[in-house]
Amino acid sequence: MNPSPPPPRDPDLLEEALGLGRGGSPPWRLAFVEDCVETSGAFVLHHFLKRALSTEGDGTVVFLGLAQPFSHYDRVLRKMGCNLSVQRNKNKLHFIDLLNLEFLGERRLSNEKGENDIEIGFMDLYNRILRSIEAIRSKDYNGGWTTIIIDDLSHLEIAAHGSAKHVLDFLQYCRSLTSEMDCSLVILNHEDIHSSDEALQMLSHLDYISDILIKAETLSTGIAADVHGQMTVIIKDAPGGLIKKLHSFQFKVKENGVEFFYPGSRF
Repeated sequence: MNPSPPPPRDPDLLEEALGLGRGGSPPWRLAFVEDCVETSGAFVLHHFLKRALSTEGDGTVVFLGLAQPFSHYDRVLRKMGCNLSVQRNKNKLHFIDLLNLEFLGERRLSNEKGENDIEIGFMDLYNRILRSIEAIRSKDYNGGWTTIIIDDLSHLEIAAHGSAKHVLDFLQYCRSLTSEMDCSLVILNHEDIHSSDEALQMLSHLDYISDILIKAETLSTGIAADVHGQMTVIIKDAPGGLIKKLHSFQFKVKENGVEFFYPGSRF
């Protein structure tokens, strides 16, 4: 008697929603991830990080660590089958540790152009990102796609002393790299911690210019044992354009990854 065939593997709903195939470059430039205090969207960054560094392609990552140190991400990704220390040694990952916001930590005099400390700090940070990309592509580069990941937008606001304008200017510089250097940009933001009109205008603009908007939200009934939240992925036909596709599904965060499923499919 022949053994029964294995059950079909559940599709990765997030991968399908993002239009990501095996290897190759993503069909978008800017992905804006929004979560809330009750439901963290950090697992989305873990997903992008692991995928970019997978052995299926030649992807590379420049990661701005504002919320957690390298050791945290290394520990999380090891459970998902990805060794970040190895990837960093292979020049596929450049982790810029900004946990203490040292890039804006010291008071500096204005330069000849009259730029203030915050502007200088953000320009220095942009140059660090640019140098990281150039370093990645200076040795044994096979033309793979580079992903820039910013793990907590709110910390940039803190560094800018609440100036959303300086943060937005910096992000616009980063966005310019997506076309100049063939990169994609992924930004995580906590949607429910902003209150000033300037910050809300900045978030509205980021929503507008993004190609993909990913929202991690709580269920209306609260967190359950088998369902930790709901995810909505909005695909636009162009930055600032109409909604091309909208995907909605639920998720459960596990120790070694995340399980995605449609509502009601687990019961």
